[in-house]
Amino acid sequence: MNRRLPLVVLTSAALALSACSSGGSSDEPAATSTADNAGKTVTLWLAGSDTPDELRTYLTDTFKAKTGATLKIEEQSWGDLVTKLTTALPDAANTPDVVELGNTQSPTFTNVGAFLDVSDMYDELGGSKLLQSFVDAGSVDGKKYALPYYFGSRYMFYRKDVWQKAGVEVPKTLDEFNTDVQTIAAKNPDQIKNFSGFFIGGQDWRNGISWIFANGGDLAKKQDGKWVSTLSDPASLKGLEQLQQIQKAASKAPADAKDQSPWLYINDSDTILDDAGKASGKTSLAAATIMAPGWAHWSIGDLTKKDGKDVRTWNDKTFGVFALPGNDGKPAPVFAGGSNIAISAKSQNPALAKELMKIIFAPKYQQMLGKAGLGPANSDYVSSLGDDEFAKALVDSASNSKLTPAAPGWAAVESAQVLEEFFGKIRDASDLAGLAKQYDDKITPMLNGA
Repeated sequence: MNRRLPLVVLTSAALALSACSSGGSSDEPAATSTADNAGKTVTLWLAGSDTPDELRTYLTDTFKAKTGATLKIEEQSWGDLVTKLTTALPDAANTPDVVELGNTQSPTFTNVGAFLDVSDMYDELGGSKLLQSFVDAGSVDGKKYALPYYFGSRYMFYRKDVWQKAGVEVPKTLDEFNTDVQTIAAKNPDQIKNFSGFFIGGQDWRNGISWIFANGGDLAKKQDGKWVSTLSDPASLKGLEQLQQIQKAASKAPADAKDQSPWLYINDSDTILDDAGKASGKTSLAAATIMAPGWAHWSIGDLTKKDGKDVRTWNDKTFGVFALPGNDGKPAPVFAGGSNIAISAKSQNPALAKELMKIIFAPKYQQMLGKAGLGPANSDYVSSLGDDEFAKALVDSASNSKLTPAAPGWAAVESAQVLEEFFGKIRDASDLAGLAKQYDDKITPMLNGA
């Protein structure tokens, strides 16, 4: 989720938005349709294309049937979502009624009062069965403002054939993984140019922070009422040192590569890396292992034709998945991807917006999310993900996942791409501790809205 917004804009947004402040559910929410609703329209902003068309159609049709009002769904790109939310949420005439936003963006907008307090319907929408870390990211002083929409998690996709040729097996610990991918890169059994045992972009902090978390470190902590960046803490540094070694010995990913489309490098055809490590032309695979969200499996596999189009078909003999292991017998903590959903505090249709929330958190829609490969917000419906290897890896990796710090200024940190900048310097850093301290000093004021 790439989000770009200058810090000064977010700081101004906090001032503008501050003016905005002031369990069990049935399978089908009760109808509330009245003649008065017939001319009303509720606008829902969905971020990106993760919500499939089938689910969007269900929401519009069900909302119409239950309320008599019209649901208008507008898709917003992740790249400029923060900018658009900053502009639209304080404007009662133009605000969307209900919005999806990244879980890491929730604290910033929640803390400045951009969303309606939905504490009164929290239990009706799932209560304690909802993902607690996502609930926490959308809460202030015990009040609930943004609730989880869906969760995703990152796990490893690997070439079984290449791992076997290199003589390594699926690792049981993080240390084994670190060693294995370096071994595979060194052996390069098929002698592929610019080959990576594990492809991880230099600026890919969303996957890279797993090594910080797995060693007991964190990105930031709250200390004496203030948020403090902790990249230079000993536990965080240990993870960064491991990541640096992987970047040097296992990955040929460019220093400026982020986390977009890593599956391009694990497939057999279509993409080659030129001398600079960029995608160009056609060749065989360029990586034995990648880390990506669970839905990436739809883009991995043998190239086939379907209805005249090129599609990827998963091949169990060639490809496999596993959760990144930690060193404690559990999956390593990885970044918990996913979204929250909230009602704008400036919505002119708050009652109807609440009806939409009831539909979204009802069992049927929660199960539809799972069947689409998106982790349902309510733990009662996780089984809808299925029982294949992808569902197992998703659940395993999510079981120990973590969110980024719930600091008021976290969205500013992301929008300024400070972490991309820092992680892109790790590989060549001769004084990693000094570099981490330099960025701690840069990030700490931003966390607190300075």
